[in-house]
Amino acid sequence: MVDAREYHERTNHSPESIRSDTFSLNHANKPRPYKVYEMLSQRSLPESTRSPDEPALSAITTSTDTPRGNAPSSLDAQAVHTLCHYATGITKELEKQGQRMRFRAASCTGKLYHVDLYAVTGDIDGLAPGVYHFDPDTESFDVLREGDYRGVLTRATGNHTAVSDAPVTFVATSEWWRNAWKYRERTYRHAFWDSGTILANLLAVAHGNGHRASVVTGFADYLIARLLGVDPTDEAPLELVPVGIGDPAPDPISVMSIDSEETPLSQNPVEYPLVADAWGQSTLADGEEVQAWRDHFQDESKQAFGRHDLGDGELISLDPVDAETASSRPVWSTIERRGSLREYSHDSISSRLFATILDRALRGIPIDCFDGERIDRLVDYYCLVHAVEDIPSGAYQYHPDAQTLEQLGDIDRRTAGHLALDQSVVGDAAVNVYLMADIDAIDETAGNRGYRVAQLEGGIGLGRLYLATYAHRALGGRGFTFYDDLVTDFFSPRAANQTPMTLFAFGKSAR
Repeated sequence: MVDAREYHERTNHSPESIRSDTFSLNHANKPRPYKVYEMLSQRSLPESTRSPDEPALSAITTSTDTPRGNAPSSLDAQAVHTLCHYATGITKELEKQGQRMRFRAASCTGKLYHVDLYAVTGDIDGLAPGVYHFDPDTESFDVLREGDYRGVLTRATGNHTAVSDAPVTFVATSEWWRNAWKYRERTYRHAFWDSGTILANLLAVAHGNGHRASVVTGFADYLIARLLGVDPTDEAPLELVPVGIGDPAPDPISVMSIDSEETPLSQNPVEYPLVADAWGQSTLADGEEVQAWRDHFQDESKQAFGRHDLGDGELISLDPVDAETASSRPVWSTIERRGSLREYSHDSISSRLFATILDRALRGIPIDCFDGERIDRLVDYYCLVHAVEDIPSGAYQYHPDAQTLEQLGDIDRRTAGHLALDQSVVGDAAVNVYLMADIDAIDETAGNRGYRVAQLEGGIGLGRLYLATYAHRALGGRGFTFYDDLVTDFFSPRAANQTPMTLFAFGKSAR
């Protein structure tokens, strides 16, 4: 049995581990990127999506659960479909090498799409109370249970208010094998990276349409798994996202087994026990344990979590574009435009665009373990600047509250590519952004489950960086992986206690 720190250490990348790795992909055994249930009925909701016109740069800045100044649209069946479509649905199809490829709304490691969304609803106009699985292949909803099970979620979250009166709560899960086929034990990290990009979209669309929405990380895991009818050794719940305000949930009702099976993902699924073990070590048993964990997390005396304030490095003040002159590209258009940039030019980007992307994407997340209203963070932000007008090339820490860069040292493009698993394309980008956390400090305060939250914050930050970048016509970006300890060493002594959660590189396209 592994705790979070041991899991993280055992799944670190290093030049030595990559060179000695003889693993090769078995394409004949590649898992299907979506679930197929046997013997379950499906519901097709209104196909037209209610696309929010709110600019993406505004929608992603909401660090509380309530959006600023937007009159909420009605939360009906069409709204539920809209939320699912722009979180995990198919947003584009392209032909490559004679084959049609389908791309989802949010990025996912290896395009393996192992994160699924479920909706637990009350009585919504056009959608009866029930537990549904969103099928991105058909954009319909598998009916898992009929009836109002929101009371089960309320009990599982320790009577969390945002869950108890939400008309719909979404549950994100990871079906391990769909990602482990390629990434093996690192899938547990990827579960939170990839659910994070999905949740970034989900929050942006919900807030863009004027709905209250937040992320809930504290819940009784096995109760949620039983409600969804999943076996956590194969598929496990990761986060909840309650959306909207409505009538209080009824009392919990009995959760019986679901009489259906899933069609196998591939012929010979391979188990990686370390993944399910790491998840299992971070579970909470019941609502009381959830409340105790959440209260301990919020202890005012333990809010540093190993993060770093301004030091004695040279400071550069940033000047992001104001709301009136910022890009007005809507949320829906930004999500549909989003891609994964493969080739970067060495052209510089403006310092104001750079500042705007950081300012809008890295403002904090509405999350239950910080009361849903606070903008405290578990991660620090480090930038490798290669080509930004008026900002010297170098390594920096970004301080979001002060909108300031603090210079830590020098950088060259070759070193930047080496840190990122020897992917030279990373060094070609204008900027590399690392989100880093102190795993030891987080584990001491919030236990193994705190590790989940740190990785998730890295994933949501990654998703918001995608949206902030693709809201601008001339820019693109992509997430990458890295040599864990080399990144820590590079940003030391400032980041000597921290390890990277995620990496995003952005700039102009070479094409």
